[in-house]
Amino acid sequence: MANTPQSKKRARQNERRFEVNKARRSRIRTFLRKVEEAIASGNAESAKAALHAAQPELDRGVTKGVLHKNTVARKMSRLASRVKALGT
Repeated sequence: MANTPQSKKRARQNERRFEVNKARRSRIRTFLRKVEEAIASGNAESAKAALHAAQPELDRGVTKGVLHKNTVARKMSRLASRVKALGT
């Protein structure tokens, strides 16, 4: 349990950041799920649109410290290649 005023404040801040980051992760997963569903449906146009909508969310996750830069780069690369394969 936090005892000093500083550690109490850090505990409060950590709780708040946890909630914010949890919401961000959930939002990112929703966008990724929409891309996955569009790919599974086989509709190249909707998959491309879903990917286009998901990209800024993933990038925002990197800048906010929720996800690592290389993780997002890997996910985007793999999704983009799968969407591209639908188009051909």
